[in-house]
Amino acid sequence: MKLIQWFPGHMTKAMRMMESSVPLADGIIYVLDARCPAASFNKKLLSLTGNKPVLYVLNKGDLADGKADAFLKKFGNAVRINAVNSNSRKTILSAIEKLTADKREKATAKGYSKIFRFMVVGVPNTGKSTVINLLAGSKRTVTGDKAGVTRGKQWIRLDGFELLDTPGTMPPAFENQKLALHLAFVGSINDDILDLDDIALALLDELYKKYPVRLEERYGVTGGTPLEMLEQVCVKRGFLLRGGEYDYERGERAVIDDFRKGRLGAITLDTIEDLNG
Repeated sequence: MKLIQWFPGHMTKAMRMMESSVPLADGIIYVLDARCPAASFNKKLLSLTGNKPVLYVLNKGDLADGKADAFLKKFGNAVRINAVNSNSRKTILSAIEKLTADKREKATAKGYSKIFRFMVVGVPNTGKSTVINLLAGSKRTVTGDKAGVTRGKQWIRLDGFELLDTPGTMPPAFENQKLALHLAFVGSINDDILDLDDIALALLDELYKKYPVRLEERYGVTGGTPLEMLEQVCVKRGFLLRGGEYDYERGERAVIDDFRKGRLGAITLDTIEDLNG
């Protein structure tokens, strides 16, 4: 399989912008993908934040199963939410109030009201902008399902605090290719630079090892090599060309899309041990 590396030029600029913005922030909201919290945890981003308090937001929690909750305990200041569900707004606001309680009390004691500023960071496509829009109660930032939508620096003024939406940034190099694959599976790496043949086969292989019943229920997959499983997907979904040949491309895209849209059920790819990778 081709080595996965993705660090386009604008990310270097984004990292510098974030580093210069840290002194302006009272805290950091770190948005992770609940399906792969370890893979979407970019240590380079955290190194920029210094001693600022961090709230970890495991977004897309509806697409992850209970295994993701182990990360809440590990991170400490952490919540699991679904940013497209308005009920998650109270969860995040409550966590923000808890994170700023001491500073708010000190400000009140001195007779003034402090506007807290938070920098929102994360790898691409974890839903940073969607989280901000949720907190704002309206569409204040540009969102999309393609990695790398947010490019510029945007301070968003809300009731009692401000949020800085930042571009999604990857580590300059993926030391752990298993975690890189997980980011590719969830769409955090631009599909245009990936070999979707390799990605789909790797996804089938991992899902069969961890969630075999899901593949059998959805596609009738009963095992075999990743290619044989893909062929079973093609047969089940009717992805056949003239002469009965398999339409591998349609099968690959179906598996990737079904996983990303949650049609295979709630899935968590990472374990706590992966944080050390």
